[in-house]
Amino acid sequence: QVQLVESGGGLVQAGGSLRLSCAASRTIFSFNAMAWYRQAPGKQRELVAHITPVGTTTYVDSVKGRFTISRDSSKNTVYLQMNSLKPEDTAVYYCRGGMAYWGQGTQVTVSS
Repeated sequence: QVQLVESGGGLVQAGGSLRLSCAASRTIFSFNAMAWYRQAPGKQRELVAHITPVGTTTYVDSVKGRFTISRDSSKNTVYLQMNSLKPEDTAVYYCRGGMAYWGQGTQVTVSS
């Protein structure tokens, strides 16, 4: 059974930083891609950042220049470094492995 476990969420003031981690129970290269999504209250879940097995990254426009997705294959872990956080970044952040696997989510709250 594949597991994805997120960590690193919390409460931070606007302008601050957080680093989210997503630890996979198998090699991250077994997924065709890894991604971070987020869902704010009353809104649809949206793709935030995406990384392919060859390292190509993409970001939603609202986080470009502030967020960075990366990975450590030796730890089977994908990260989301979030800088210059804004209140509108408040959401539950989810890790996704390939098309089928989701983590349980981690809450990020940015206060103004």
